[in-house]
Amino acid sequence: MVNNKALFSSAGLAGIFGGVIVSVIGITMLPGLRIDLTEDRLYTLSDGTRSIVSNLETPIELRFFYSESATEDQPQIRAYGRRVQELLEEIAFASEGNLTLNVIDPEPFSEEEDLATQFGIRAVPVSQGGESIYFGLVASQVVDQADYNPLAPTAVEALPLIRPDQEQFLEYEFMKLISSVNTPERTVIGLITELDIDGGFNPLTGQATSPWFVMEMIRQLYDVRRIDITSSSIEEDVDILMIVHPQELTDAMLYSIDQHVMKGGQAIVFLDPNADSLVTRSPQGAMIPAGMGSDLDVLLSAWGVEFQDGKVLADNELALRVRMSQNERPMPHLGMIGVPRENFDQEDIITSRLETVNFASAGALSQSDGATTTFEPLIRSSSDAMLMDAALVENITDPSILFDEFQSQDMSYVLAARVSGEITSAFPEGRPEIPEDTASDEQEDAEVSQALPSIASSDNAATSETDATEISEEEPADIHLATTQGPANIVLFSDTDFLTDRLWVQVAQFLGQRIPQPFANNGDLLINSLDNLSGGADLVSIRSRGTYSRPFTRVIALQREADDRLRTEEADLLNRLSETEAALAELNQDEDGNPLGQLTPEIQVEIDRFNGEMLDTRRRLRDVQFQLTEDIDQLGANLKAINTVLVPVLLTAFALLAHYARLRRRRSALGA
Repeated sequence: MVNNKALFSSAGLAGIFGGVIVSVIGITMLPGLRIDLTEDRLYTLSDGTRSIVSNLETPIELRFFYSESATEDQPQIRAYGRRVQELLEEIAFASEGNLTLNVIDPEPFSEEEDLATQFGIRAVPVSQGGESIYFGLVASQVVDQADYNPLAPTAVEALPLIRPDQEQFLEYEFMKLISSVNTPERTVIGLITELDIDGGFNPLTGQATSPWFVMEMIRQLYDVRRIDITSSSIEEDVDILMIVHPQELTDAMLYSIDQHVMKGGQAIVFLDPNADSLVTRSPQGAMIPAGMGSDLDVLLSAWGVEFQDGKVLADNELALRVRMSQNERPMPHLGMIGVPRENFDQEDIITSRLETVNFASAGALSQSDGATTTFEPLIRSSSDAMLMDAALVENITDPSILFDEFQSQDMSYVLAARVSGEITSAFPEGRPEIPEDTASDEQEDAEVSQALPSIASSDNAATSETDATEISEEEPADIHLATTQGPANIVLFSDTDFLTDRLWVQVAQFLGQRIPQPFANNGDLLINSLDNLSGGADLVSIRSRGTYSRPFTRVIALQREADDRLRTEEADLLNRLSETEAALAELNQDEDGNPLGQLTPEIQVEIDRFNGEMLDTRRRLRDVQFQLTEDIDQLGANLKAINTVLVPVLLTAFALLAHYARLRRRRSALGA
């Protein structure tokens, strides 16, 4: 009977372990089943990624160029390459067949290496004197051979190097690459501003002024169109509205901006309580400010944002040292600040990779009470800051005067923010009525056009009928939208001056070319913002992923504790060294302060004592380092014991308890 029980127990345990094995095999055989047990959900794609890849207009092929054979002696690179490949496989799987992934190992002097070079992927050295490796990604549209046209350009985008230090943003980078291939047309940016951002005329010098360098950067990447602020409409194909220092916009233009956002259009807005770029100087050199504050209260209120156009941010901790004239020494200016990376949102794609951004007479943004939108700060000031009256800063010629008025509010202010979510229209009653004077002007324009000589032919008449038909078909586009169609995405800045060249770049002329020499990341901040918004709501929603490398916090604590002890011992040694050197110098001098010709017995005793103390201190330093190594080794041994012994024991105990519980239930059932 005992043998039968033992046999049944053994069979039960075998059945349990067999069931576990079958379950594991079943999971691995079902590719549709994904379980992410990591703390930061490292292998879980965002909803934006799934939406993008599942709605691709054309199939896309991903080529992952990775020199796996050349990284056999680089375990960290191999582990990183495996994680990148797993992420790409997960993205391809989520595309439901819209994406295909090919992993290519470019061996030296092979066709694969030539292909990588053709796409702009370059080999990079991993270590000095070591073998170079390829580590890039290429996305291209899959063109059907029947529809192939060698004269038509095929959309191809490449990521030449997948950098390990940007691993947490790889999902965003991959999806930006795929989105660019999916919609190769350039994003259209509608620019609304009256600033001389595209160049102007200086009446004092009588010469034309160059465009701000940020506009040269933008025009290389996007299709930029100027929008007349007196216009009553915005073209339907405008993807992003770029509004710089809005002032005295008509109700018709405000309504057009409102409806652009309601339709799901993106917007990037630059406000300013004190736009320095508007300052002019009289022939005597006096500054003449006029109308320097931005005005967009109607829309900001609907977006759930507050902006005090009469207040300028002063920051004592981040103040830049500026020179007001060539003959003066640099001095800190509370209204001109340089914001370091510590004050950026490191989780947002726009600001995560920036080092410093300079602002001048910026304002402050905040979320209004009762706002239904999500307000996410991107850039903050330090806590040693306050808001000053803009009138005080406008005519300032001596920055030291600002210190007399400065009183820290012990709070941090928001310089840039992202606003998202559902927005209610700022015009609940629909399109505002056109003023009578504007209507009369439009009527006069219509009469003039009718008075022009008619040279229309029958073909022109047919064309006019077609145009009328198209207009009638576009009428539904004028339907008023009371709420946004999908989540809105707006990026707001409280300064316009940070776009000017003087705050971030020196532009030199060389052979007729303008060569930029940036000293801050202001231009990168703007391009990152436009880049992010151009991908649509799905791309905007992708945030940074968790970190794959998780530090051993206990080991770090041990090292920090040992470092503190070492620093204390070293400080004692240096203090004793200084004291002993002073004592030796005193003993080595006569009463008149002249050095002695030979060592006295007293000096020799002090030297011997010092040498003994130095040897003893060095021994203690070695003991501290040895104890640190011992503690780390002991911690590693404990972890190894837990992983190799304790975990299997616990699993076995759990299996035995489960088997025992099953026997109890079976006996209870038989007894009943």
